[in-house]
Amino acid sequence: MPRQVIVNMEELYSEQAKLNEISDYVKKVLNIAGEGNEVILTGQGPIWLYLKVAHALHGKALKLIYRSPVTGDVLIFDHSPY
Repeated sequence: MPRQVIVNMEELYSEQAKLNEISDYVKKVLNIAGEGNEVILTGQGPIWLYLKVAHALHGKALKLIYRSPVTGDVLIFDHSPY
C-alpha cells in the first residue's frame, strides 16, 4: 500500500530559492517522496520550482496533490489503480 508523503517546498531552500540549485531541490524531493507513494506538495515556493518538481515526480509518485490553505487539495495526477 502506498504511503502519504508531505513535501514542504519551503524546507528545500533557505531564504530564497535559486534557479541554479534546481537539480539539488529535485534530488531532495525525489529522496523524500520515494517510489510509488502519494505525494503532497505544500508550502511557499516559486512556481518554477513547483512545476519542475511536479514534472520530476511524474512516473515516480502514484498520486500527486498540491495542498494550499486557500484552495485545499488539488489533484495534479493520479495513477492509482484503486
